[in-house]
Amino acid sequence: MSTKNISEKRGLISASINIIRPINCIMGSLTIIIGLLNTRTGVPFNILLLNIFLGVLTYFFVAASGMIINDIYDLEIDKINRPNRPLPRGELSLSQAKILFILTFGIGILLSIFHWLLFALSGLNVILVIFFGLIGWLYAAWGKKSGFYGNLMVAVSFSIGLIYGAVLNSIIIPVYIYYFFLTSFFLLLSREIVKGCEDIEGDKEEGVRTLAIKLGIKRATIFSIVFEIMAIIFFILPLFTDIINPMLFLISMIFGLADVAAAVFLSLRKNLEKKDFKKISLLLKVGALLGLVAFIFASI
Repeated sequence: MSTKNISEKRGLISASINIIRPINCIMGSLTIIIGLLNTRTGVPFNILLLNIFLGVLTYFFVAASGMIINDIYDLEIDKINRPNRPLPRGELSLSQAKILFILTFGIGILLSIFHWLLFALSGLNVILVIFFGLIGWLYAAWGKKSGFYGNLMVAVSFSIGLIYGAVLNSIIIPVYIYYFFLTSFFLLLSREIVKGCEDIEGDKEEGVRTLAIKLGIKRATIFSIVFEIMAIIFFILPLFTDIINPMLFLISMIFGLADVAAAVFLSLRKNLEKKDFKKISLLLKVGALLGLVAFIFASI
């Protein structure tokens, strides 16, 4: 094999890794681990480890397919806004990216089917994987510019891993897993609305129909506050269920509650500016991370 061919293959591998954003996929797979750890009671340790391995691997490939399809639909925009991405740079052709999308999504589905057959699962895991992949496709093709509907898709896509992890251990999902899901869902939904308020000028030029554009910044902010409060409520509710370690959860959740409460109070200020929405968005991002940490402590 010539040096040129070797170089081209290395470039193709590098571009393929770049387009799937592996760090994002790995971070998102944390939700799978949380769902599994919080439903591990009565599950043998070796089975739990295998569930974690296969669950994370499945999530990784399906999330990767979402990253790829997003770049495929954003190619023309990225030529202007993100010219260093693999597609606008020409490191990957459009046809190669489409093949990579089919491969990653297909591998994710096959892994979920293998997981289902290996442990005689209910098959709900396969349905969730297909749903997760289709949501990523729908978001890239339509949801991103739809505004609020796109916000809903983002919130569901990230949070669904909590439920996916739970169904790998048990047919019956504990109620606190739904509370975890709703906490994450409402917090991310609020953050997406806040980002719409922050980026309102750019979104107008791109034709994105966010709540801030449709209803105005003040009304959109009210929606974000309501969803933040909903997230706080569902964050507290697991304490009244049979979570594995309520004491550690209580101690760790205080930090997340304080962070989101700070975002609420900042949102209540009058005449919010772009820099204020940027702070609120950061607080909600940190709050989501602290929430995931608290969910982990709930399982110890």
